Amino acid sequence: MEAELVRELPEGDGWQYEPKWDGFRGVLENLSTDLRLWSRNARPLLRYFPELRPLGDLLPPRSALDGEIVIERDGVLDFDAMQTRLHPAESRIRKLAAEIPARFVAFDVLVWKGDEVWRLPLSKRRSKLDRSARRFGLSPATRDRAEALSWLERFEAIGLDGVVAKRLDLPYLPGSRDGVVKVKPEKTADCVVVGLRWKSRPDRIATLLLGLYRDDGELDYVGSAAVAPARHAEIARRVLPLLEKAPERRFSEPNRWGGGELEEAPVRPELVVEVRYDKVQTNRFRHGTKLIRFRDDKDPAQCTWRGLRPVPRRGVTVVSLLER
Repeated sequence: MEAELVRELPEGDGWQYEPKWDGFRGVLENLSTDLRLWSRNARPLLRYFPELRPLGDLLPPRSALDGEIVIERDGVLDFDAMQTRLHPAESRIRKLAAEIPARFVAFDVLVWKGDEVWRLPLSKRRSKLDRSARRFGLSPATRDRAEALSWLERFEAIGLDGVVAKRLDLPYLPGSRDGVVKVKPEKTADCVVVGLRWKSRPDRIATLLLGLYRDDGELDYVGSAAVAPARHAEIARRVLPLLEKAPERRFSEPNRWGGGELEEAPVRPELVVEVRYDKVQTNRFRHGTKLIRFRDDKDPAQCTWRGLRPVPRRGVTVVSLLER
């Protein structure tokens, strides 16, 4: 099942709410003779996560669970570590599996001992999951919308990606977005404009390049914000004068516009913008950001990493969440 992105969690008695995990979606099954783990696009994943093979001892014959493969380090989800697993060398995979093992978090049951549980409404599937798959790590679930809303704030610090709401009265609908929605916390950051990429030099800007200051006073490049055509004249008027006497600086990121690399140019770091983003990964915004407004009231030196990273809440970890 897929989820539609919405702005607000639905209300009413007909919904179940779950944390949105930040990992690789996976179906764990042994409907044939061997344990298998499939991605959402039917790619076999067990080769990349061999440490999950012992889960085959917990899964009865002819059973299948839907869930998420995640890696946590120091109580926090680590998506970067997930990506390092997609490596062609088996020796490298085995080394990583021993050093930073993954876990499988189950949130739905599809088949159990040959019974096609996926045909049942979610309310009955979840009861079956809680009764029969207790030895697996089970994702928390609640029917209390107020509790789910608190998750949006509380769980960001441990790397969760929002909240999913599912209709309790529907069966499992493969490939469908009916009855499943997701809400991500709306996050903004104030960044320094440190450069631009040209759409056509010298008068059409494709993207603004963004930076944040480290504690040592140096600037880190953190990502980009696309320049909408409707705002191009306004943005160009503010940014193009900053090309003059700009410090030499290079930025490394594949461009998102296609058609080859776009020429880039640094600007004097004097302009602050507020942008909307969804996730930070390896000291970069995982996706492009959306420009909201200029912040003329803010000094560029105030744009630091301290204003971006969530503060972990004492006692909340991935393990404690799974032990609820």
